Amino acid sequence: MADTDLPQALVHRGLRKELMPQHVAFVMDGNRRWAQAQGLTTAEGHEAGGRALEKILQLSVAWGIRAITEEVDCVMELIERAIRDKMEEYTRDGIRLHVIGDPSTRPASLQEAVREAEEKTRNNSRFHMILATCYSGRWDIVQACRELAAKVQDKLLDPEDIDEAMLAGHLSTNVLGEFACPDLLIRTSGELRLSNFLLWQSAYTELYFSNRMWPDFDEDEYLEALKDFQRRERRFGQRKPSSQESN
Repeated sequence: MADTDLPQALVHRGLRKELMPQHVAFVMDGNRRWAQAQGLTTAEGHEAGGRALEKILQLSVAWGIRAITEEVDCVMELIERAIRDKMEEYTRDGIRLHVIGDPSTRPASLQEAVREAEEKTRNNSRFHMILATCYSGRWDIVQACRELAAKVQDKLLDPEDIDEAMLAGHLSTNVLGEFACPDLLIRTSGELRLSNFLLWQSAYTELYFSNRMWPDFDEDEYLEALKDFQRRERRFGQRKPSSQESN
C-alpha cells in the first residue's frame, strides 16, 4: 500500500505507511489524577478514560494499525459494562476482542461477559483489541511456565526442547500470532516505567512516555508518538555497527 493510501492527516505529518507499527500497547495512566484536577469523582475519571480509549481505537483502525493492547485498571463493573455495551459495535466493525489476565481474580459476571464477547467476535479479523485486566507481566510468564511444566509432567514435552519461542507461544498475547509483541508501547501521565506490564513481550518494544493524563491523550499526541516511533532505528537486540565497520 502506498503512502497516498494513508489518511491525509498522517501524510501531512510526515508519517509513512511502511513504518507504521502493527501492534501498539498502552498503559493508560492518570484517570484518577485527571479527575481530581477537574474536581470530579474517580468513576467520572475512568469514564473519561473510556471515551479516550474509544477514540484511540477508532484512530488505530483508521490508520491501518492491526492491534492494540490496553492495561485496564479500574472498577470491575465499569469494565464489564464497557464490554457489554460495545459488543455489537465491535462485531459490526470487524474488531476481535481478547481479554487477558488472571481469570481467578475476576468476578463471575465479568468472566461471563468476557466469554460472550470473545465468542461473538472470534471470527473478526480486521482489527484485534486486547484488554489486559487482572494482568501482570510476571503472572503471564509464570502461567506460561506452568503450562510447559504440565506438559513435561505428562511426558508430552522434553525439558530440553523448551526454548524462547516455545515459552513465548504460551504467553497471553500469543492470541495475536505474528503481532504478539508490541512494536510501540505508550504510557501516559509522565510515569517512566513499565510497571509489570508485558515484560517478556516488550523486550524490543519502542517506548514512548507522554506527560498527558490518559483522558487528555488525543489524536495530536498519538500522532506525535507515531512520529517519534518512525524516527527510531529498530535493531531488535543487534549491535549497531561502528562507522569503521560500515566502511
